[in-house]
Amino acid sequence: MNKLLIATTVGVFASGMAFAAFAQNGPAHQEVATAHAHALMAQNAETVAKAHTHLHHVVNCLVGPGGKGFDASAGNPCKGQGDGALSDTVINAELHGKVKQALSEARAGLQADKLTTIHGDAAMAAATLQFDH
Repeated sequence: MNKLLIATTVGVFASGMAFAAFAQNGPAHQEVATAHAHALMAQNAETVAKAHTHLHHVVNCLVGPGGKGFDASAGNPCKGQGDGALSDTVINAELHGKVKQALSEARAGLQADKLTTIHGDAAMAAATLQFDH
C-alpha cells in the first residue's frame, strides 16, 4: 500500500514538473518559431542588407532585449513574446542547446559579407531551430 502511495505521489510530482516546464517554455517556443521564420527569410534574401536584417531579427529573438548583441535599431519581431529564447529555455537543456547553436550560426552570418555565405549560415540556423515548437 505504501509503495502505491509513493508511486502515485512521484507520478503526480513528475506530471506537475512536466506541466511547469511546458508552461514556462511557452514564450520560448514562440520566440524560437519567430526566429526560425526569420532565419528562413535571411536564407532567401536577395541582398546582403536584407539577409543581415533578418539575421538581426533572429539574434534579437534569441537573446531578448537585455541580451548580448540585441540591436533595437534592427527591430524586434519577438516583442512581447518573452525575455529572449536564450533565457526562456534555461529549464529545457535540449532546447537551450539548440538556441545557443542557432545564435552562433546567426552571428556568423552577420559577420559575413558574401550573400552565399550568409545564406549558408542562415540555412544552418533555420535547420537548428526547426523542430516541434
